[in-house]
Amino acid sequence: MQRPGADLANMQPSDFICDFSLKAWDGSFPMVEGHRGSLISGDCLAVAYRFVVLASQSSLEPGYTCTMCLEERADPCWQSPVRPEAVICRRCIRQSATKLHTDPDWDWSKPTEDSKPE
Repeated sequence: MQRPGADLANMQPSDFICDFSLKAWDGSFPMVEGHRGSLISGDCLAVAYRFVVLASQSSLEPGYTCTMCLEERADPCWQSPVRPEAVICRRCIRQSATKLHTDPDWDWSKPTEDSKPE
């Protein structure tokens, strides 16, 4: 998401905010963009990956709308504890994790069952 009141003609890194944690981007951590400017930080993605992919849990019943792909989904999802309206589906979690894992600019590894939350 974009910081409310950001100058669209002069966007700064801090104008880009994780939809799930509301953390402003400072360039020191990875961020993945979804549709219409939705963003998830590497830290939030790691939590979502552990919850949905590794633990096979879901925050909501089928019929929610994913913040990243904007689709109504029936697969498991993770809902932000900071912004309940921010939800990411399993498909977007997996796609975002693959993107970060293969991005040479970031040393981001897919979480494992043994890895601890950050």
